[in-house]
Amino acid sequence: MFFISSFLHVSVHQVTVFKLLPLYFPSSFPISKIYFNLFFFFFSFSFFNFSKPLFSRLCLNRSMDFAKLKRMLYYWIHQIVNILLRLTWHLLHVTIHLFYFAINIANALESLLISKGLLRRYKSLHISKLQYLAIVIESEDCRTSNVIELLQWLADLGVKHVCLYDKEGILKKSKDFILEKFDGATLFQENDVLLDQPLMTLEFASFSDGKEAVAKAANVLFMKYLKSGSTSSYQGEQIFTESQMGEALKTVGGNGPEPDLLLVYGPARCHLGFPAWRIRYTEIQHMGPLKSMKYGSLIKAIYKFTMVQQNYGK
Repeated sequence: MFFISSFLHVSVHQVTVFKLLPLYFPSSFPISKIYFNLFFFFFSFSFFNFSKPLFSRLCLNRSMDFAKLKRMLYYWIHQIVNILLRLTWHLLHVTIHLFYFAINIANALESLLISKGLLRRYKSLHISKLQYLAIVIESEDCRTSNVIELLQWLADLGVKHVCLYDKEGILKKSKDFILEKFDGATLFQENDVLLDQPLMTLEFASFSDGKEAVAKAANVLFMKYLKSGSTSSYQGEQIFTESQMGEALKTVGGNGPEPDLLLVYGPARCHLGFPAWRIRYTEIQHMGPLKSMKYGSLIKAIYKFTMVQQNYGK
């Protein structure tokens, strides 16, 4: 409609100009050429007025299409990157699982070969280096049947002194049943000396023993401080040394023998609250859940300890 109206508007002016041309030019002048040039001029002007908004609309549509294409490109790049990252994460997860699965298979196979006696280096154990063995068990995994089986394995290997520890004190409550079911074991007394003897000695401990021992030892040191303060004129700051704390723990009966080796049966790789003052030079090894215990793994742990050379500082 815009083109038609513009064209009609220009056509009216053309008619007017064409009527006036003979008045200004002589008869000998080629009026037809002037008609043609004017017609071409008016037609070009009309076409320009029509094409200008059309061209601007076309450019606007092209810019809108380019922005839309750009957004779509960014969207698909984002989706592809997310898919690649997820695939990388799942691949890494599967690789780690396969790695640990292969390690578990290798350990199980090695444990089977050790228990069958097919690996010669594990046949000769210097069990004399293991004077005192501590076994830390997760309270939720404390099954007396598994504990008795484990003690039987240790007795077959020649271990004479064992401390059984769990945080909740379940083993301590079941010590009479364990001593009854496991023949050839006696209860460890604090004054016993770690010597070779025909029967295995068992010590039962829990988290409360260590906590109670620390409280009693602190009370003993406090009473000594009060006595020394009342009899001495010097009222300075009292410093307690490690030896004094050790003597206080011996006084209250909380300073048992320091284990040479501590085996942890449970999901956590820690000593689960075993008295810290008793494991200053103790080797600690994680054995996994008690329900998955293996005879070969026990031999391997003891063998690794006997091959370790401990250096004590001054």
